[in-house]
Amino acid sequence: ALDAPVEEPAITPQLAKADSPLHQPAAGPPPRAGEDSPILASPAVRARARELGVDLALVKPNGDHIRHTDLDAYLLYGSGQGYRPAGRVAPRADEQVKVIGMRRRIAENMAASKRHIPHFTYVEEIDVTALEEARAQLNAHRGDRPKLTMLPLLIVAICRTLPDFPMLNARYDDEAGVVTRHGAVHLGMATQTDAGLMVPVIRDAQDRNVWQLATEIRRLADAARSGKATSAELSGSTLTLTSLGPLGGIATTPVINRPEVAIIGPNRVIERPMFRGKEIVAAKLMNLSISCDHRVVDGWDAASFVQAVRKLLETPVLLFEG
Repeated sequence: ALDAPVEEPAITPQLAKADSPLHQPAAGPPPRAGEDSPILASPAVRARARELGVDLALVKPNGDHIRHTDLDAYLLYGSGQGYRPAGRVAPRADEQVKVIGMRRRIAENMAASKRHIPHFTYVEEIDVTALEEARAQLNAHRGDRPKLTMLPLLIVAICRTLPDFPMLNARYDDEAGVVTRHGAVHLGMATQTDAGLMVPVIRDAQDRNVWQLATEIRRLADAARSGKATSAELSGSTLTLTSLGPLGGIATTPVINRPEVAIIGPNRVIERPMFRGKEIVAAKLMNLSISCDHRVVDGWDAASFVQAVRKLLETPVLLFEG
């Protein structure tokens, strides 16, 4: 009843059991663990203390021996030290690494790109559900041809779209004040190697079919990673594609490969619920990023280019028509 006297809640047997912080011993202060008295604790408590880096001699027991609750109380309130240090291994010695060779050239190129080029980045979400289904069907009938990743299909879409956006397939000589819009697509493929980032080039990408592109991507990546890529294979790109594969993240803001004026970065494909009409379906979605040189490329042009690429990727039959 609402007007009944309020009673103090009773402590349940579970909360009052011996290893509870609420338990109080019936008589006298408990012995303390110290230099003159043995440390009484179960093997499990000792093992946990070792794992946490706690000296049990510093832990005050609430009873005749140290329990897990006593260890918790020490860690939370009594130690002033918190849990174990963040580093689980011994720290490494400091070392100095000279930035030379390929790594120095990469550093200089990236610094020059950011110093000279006013970057802007545009990101769009693309539904690649149908494209992934088409890719699976192509791979099921590939025979002895290389397995298709997303990249060859994306390159086809890029090459089909670029003729309407020539300002993106270009190089800008800012000292001479001249922009060269290239007819052929010499596509750079940013490739991570032990020596650093390299950009081997797919020559005349617009003239290759999806299987030829897959073969050339593999060949150039192997050549770059083995150190066998020639200087001709590592120069002359007109547009660069950069991909982190399964590490692709949600979105990227890639740095332009100067003197080019644009770089395209596909991100990781993830499956999420999506509305299609009034239905909720599982869709495979991928964000596509593009960074452009704002001195040469307008935001409207970059966005329009990505939307045109999006249309092809979301309707993959268009990639193979004509």
